[in-house]
Amino acid sequence: MRRVLVVGLGLIGGSLAKNIKYNQENECKVYGFDNLKSTLDYAVKYQLIDEKVDTFQQGVAVADIIILATPIHITINYLEQLNKTTMDRKKIVTDVSSVKGSIMEVAEQLTNPNVSFVGGHPMAGSHKQGIEAAKSHLFENAYYVLTPSIRATEEDVQTIQHILEGTKSNFVILSGAEHDKMTGIVSHFPHLVASSLVHQAINWQSEYPFIPKLAAGGFRDITRIASSNPELWQDIFFQNKEEMLIFLTDWIEEMKKVQGLLETERKEEVIAYLKQAKAYRDGLPKKKKGAIPSFYDLYVDIYDKPGELYKVIKLLAEFEINITNIQILEIRENMTGVLRITVQSEEGQLTAKSILENNGYEVSVEE
Repeated sequence: MRRVLVVGLGLIGGSLAKNIKYNQENECKVYGFDNLKSTLDYAVKYQLIDEKVDTFQQGVAVADIIILATPIHITINYLEQLNKTTMDRKKIVTDVSSVKGSIMEVAEQLTNPNVSFVGGHPMAGSHKQGIEAAKSHLFENAYYVLTPSIRATEEDVQTIQHILEGTKSNFVILSGAEHDKMTGIVSHFPHLVASSLVHQAINWQSEYPFIPKLAAGGFRDITRIASSNPELWQDIFFQNKEEMLIFLTDWIEEMKKVQGLLETERKEEVIAYLKQAKAYRDGLPKKKKGAIPSFYDLYVDIYDKPGELYKVIKLLAEFEINITNIQILEIRENMTGVLRITVQSEEGQLTAKSILENNGYEVSVEE
């Protein structure tokens, strides 16, 4: 039986621990460590782990495989500790960091012969945080990037894939540089852009106080990711600073290009610009999870009558549809309005749509 130590039991670490623990085929015993006693107690109480350890060193001593599910700078610190730790056998170590450059730089310099590092990044998440949001199915159909260090063997990589096979992820092998460039483009930089769009609204709000009311629609959708953990994303931005600065320079040039098209009223070129963006966006995979958490929304027409909202929620609850967010987008007296319901998966979205339509509701989902 392999003994797996998960260090850092937040959303990602907690979800991995739970998944490994309840995947009977890999025959693993899961140990957990977290600096927050309340988090560790929660993991024990709700059986996300088999056993807790009181210190990082205690966990390392018993483990065969170590998963570092901590912020990047803390992960680096743990790697440095592992390099100085005397071990009686080989330990395969992996992480979950969304920036690999600085992690791999340290990993390639490890001299401890009993430490084999296989970098990892499960490209899935949630708008919720903490161990309370941990889900064993969080990574299903998501891409899981592995970045083996120079001393990691093919067998080590296969071992990591085996203990994580219950996640039902799609494993991809990339170098640290490839990973950081691609995730920077489709995940890190969009978070920065979303935050800048929010700041633009803030800057205009003093002159136009009604902006927050209007921002409740499409603006709220395209800036959802700006609600993510600020401390976590500050760490990511600076760990991937070189790529972020390149993307910022490219973005500024792109906006200057668009500005020029508008100033000179080149309407046909603007149409072509928008068509190209639409074609690319419409061609993105619909069923695979990507670098940014997906949101599965349904738009339900409801009438302005007492109890209408309750009927919809009750109906979905009866079929055990897990709702993560609800918003009334538009409703006027004695007229139909639109209720937006967010669920956790595409399967839940399609099931909820079918249930509501079978009960006489008009429902649409984003294609």
